Formats: sequence, structure tokens, C-alpha cells
Amino acid sequence: MKRRDVLKSAAVVGAPAVLSQGRKRNLVFILCDDHRFDMMGFRGHPWLNTPGLDRLAQGGVVLENAFCTTALCSPSRASILTGQYAHTHGVIDNPYRLDPGALTFPRVLQGHGYRTAFIGKWHMGGGSDEPQPGFSHWVSFRGQGTYLDPEMNFNGQRRKVKGYMTDILTEEAARFVRNTTTEPFCLYLSHKGVHSEFIPADRYKHRYSDAPIPRPKSMANTEENYHGKPDWLRRARSSCLGVDGMYDRRVSFDNAYRGYCRTLMAVDESVGRMMDELESRSLLEDTLIVYMGDNGFLWGEHGLIDKRCMYEPSIRVPMIAHCPGLLGRGRRASGMALNIDICPTMLHAAGVPVPSTVHGRSLFDLLGGVGGWRKEFLYEYFWARNFPQIPAVTGLRTEQHSYMQYQGVWDVDELYDVGKDPDQQNNLLGGVRITTECTAKFNLIRDPELKVMVTDFNNRIRRIQEQTPSRGMWGLGERL
Repeated sequence: MKRRDVLKSAAVVGAPAVLSQGRKRNLVFILCDDHRFDMMGFRGHPWLNTPGLDRLAQGGVVLENAFCTTALCSPSRASILTGQYAHTHGVIDNPYRLDPGALTFPRVLQGHGYRTAFIGKWHMGGGSDEPQPGFSHWVSFRGQGTYLDPEMNFNGQRRKVKGYMTDILTEEAARFVRNTTTEPFCLYLSHKGVHSEFIPADRYKHRYSDAPIPRPKSMANTEENYHGKPDWLRRARSSCLGVDGMYDRRVSFDNAYRGYCRTLMAVDESVGRMMDELESRSLLEDTLIVYMGDNGFLWGEHGLIDKRCMYEPSIRVPMIAHCPGLLGRGRRASGMALNIDICPTMLHAAGVPVPSTVHGRSLFDLLGGVGGWRKEFLYEYFWARNFPQIPAVTGLRTEQHSYMQYQGVWDVDELYDVGKDPDQQNNLLGGVRITTECTAKFNLIRDPELKVMVTDFNNRIRRIQEQTPSRGMWGLGERL
């Protein structure tokens, strides 16, 4: 079936840019920092309440298999803005700046008559909070910022603001919507929450005090859990990114988990507040709102916390698209959605051509049933000097398998059948014996079926890399 025929017959009908009386569609993108994919009430968490996100999901579409292509703040944010893998846009670690000439979706929209705003955490380039190209309105802060009484940059002017960061950003976002009366707008609301250190708003600081903290089976330091796993994994559990040394032993696992949930409450409240603001202006029905996390978060799986590695809780993210007039309500979509899909989705919704530099694909194709949707994606994490316990990894996530090939470390690679083994307990490459032999790890695989499978995965990784050219290690943006 041709694309135009599918769009005519599907529930999602092509994301028209022009609404009644010739209006262009307004766009709101809300990004939460480190939001784990299942930490929401409607996803079945045993006690965490998220009425704002539940409301968004009930009125929209939940992308149930959403992922980031690099589980780290700045690389993922650059992928969201450009629609590119990290090896192309060049932001391979948090201190790297996004190229000022990069073609981001706000920059493209601004060139097509949109009033664009960035409000919140930029982070790319570390300490810089200077206004970036593509935004008509700018409210940000240096680096990670602070939860309480932050110093903010308002369109190039810095001043101290009293209050709680999430509330401040929400009010600024609501003010932008109220003050944009004639032009179509694109709002990018980028929360500091729920990044560590987890400091909740005062109104939530005692919430969930008696709630039992879940502990995944793979958290235990047992031979069973580490059987067939790489050596680096067990060593990492005593580091600042592991459950035995978490955050340099400044906080217990239980207190950190509760702090995370309490901090998330203000972000959830912000989502509800933004929906109310749009509804009060009769914009909620036809404004496209997309909510997601920049990466996932491990809470004890395999003895780890935080993100970076390629285990499922690290790479899975929450993603919800809300536009009842276009998408319908209460829907679910199971296809693989990626952070690199946000850029083309926003442009598609605005009726603006998607640049050829984009690697992702509009989610309207997925939601409209257009054929040929992806069955796999490339995952990449580049070794970071400040966190040497997590090795570089190049991987392939398919609908059935997750393959992790470690770079720069002489250790066991990992392959999981996530369809049968969603908790990733049985490493199919765990029987490969790493020796002192001077050879590629691939040559140490003795099982012929495994060798064929790994060969296929490596070829598929190479094909994606060839289709998405790298800037090369000497042109990977400016590092501070």
C-alpha cells in the first residue's frame, strides 16, 4: 500500500500543519532528566502516583517501546534536537558542545514562522548557559543547575530566582504560552528533575516515607547473578555508579529511591499544569505535546544505578504523544520509537520538510501504519574519563535481541534474547572464554550458531554506521 493511501485510511491522518482558519499546529516538547520508563502510575508502579502523566497518557498515545540511542544526558539531548546518532552530531559526552551550525528542529521551525522557546536544562557544553541558535526566547542555567533558588539566564541576562527549579521552569513555560498570541509556537521545556541529587519540592519531601522499596532479583551480589557476565560489571557495583558505592556512599539505596520519586512529583505536576494552561486557551485538543525522558535509569539491576550502559532500564525511556484532535485518545503503539525520531516528528507535525541530515523518522509514520518501520537500532556509548568503570559499547537492539560489543576492554561481550529473558540474566555469550590469545573476541566464539548470529549483528551494526556517517574522532565538537 502506498503511503498516501495508508494515511487516508489510518487513525492518524498525516499530521496536517494547517488547522481551522489557516492556523499552524502548536508544538510542546517536555523532557524529563533521567526518567525511568516504568516509573509512572499507569505503567503499573506499585505506589508511585503520577496523575499528570496518567492524564497525558489517557488522552494520547503511549509509545511502549521507546529508547534512547545513547543513555547519557548531552548526547541524547543532541540526538533529540538534530535527529542524529551521536557519532554524527559529535556530542559524545556531557562536556561537548553542540555545533552552533547544527540543523535542529527549533531552528528549522523558526525559519518557518514559529516562535520558539527553550526553557530549562541545556547542559551541552558544561558550564555555558548562553542563548543558542534557533530560539526566540531563552531561559536556562549553567550545567546541571540547582534545585533551590537557582541563578537563571533570561535571554542573555542572569539573575537569581527564588523558589524550586521545576516550579520556576513551569511558570516560565506557561508564561511563554500565554504571551504567544499570534504566531504558532514551539515550546521546549527541559526539566532539571529528576537528576541527582534528588531534592524534592517541600510539599513532597515526606511523601512515600513508608513505601516498600523494590529490589530487582539481579541486584544481589551472588554468583548466580554474575554467572556469564563481564568482569567490569561486578567491579562497578562498588563504584559511585553501583549499589554498594552509590554516589560515593553519601546516601542509602532506599533514601535515594524515595528522593527520586519525590522529585518526580513536581515534574508530574508540571505536566498537568501545562495541560491546564493549553486547555484554558482552547489549545489542548490540537497542540502536539510529546513527553519523554532523555535516558533511562537503573535502580539496582545488575548491581548498578544511573545509566550509560546498554541494559534495558538504562536505554528504555517514557514517551507519550498527546494531540487528541489528531491522534485520538488512550492508544498504545508497540513499534520501536527513538530519541532521534523527535526532530522529524515535530517538523512533520508542522508541515515542514525534514532535512536529509536526519537519521530518525517521524512517529506519525509509525502511528499511521506506514510500512517499513524499523526493526532495530544502533546503540553507542563512548567511554568517559570521569566514569571509567563503564566501558564503551557499540550495540544492536532488535525486536528480539540485545547485543553489546565492548570496546577498549578485554572482557566478555553480552547477548540477550530479551523476548524470552527480559531481565537479561542469561548472557548467550557468557560461555566464551576470554584468553591471553592475541585475537579478536569474535574468534573465541566456538558455538557455530552463535558465531553466525554475532556475524549478522556485526554486519547490521556496520550497515547502520555506513548509512549515518561519522564526523570522525577529530571533529567531534568543541570540548571545554
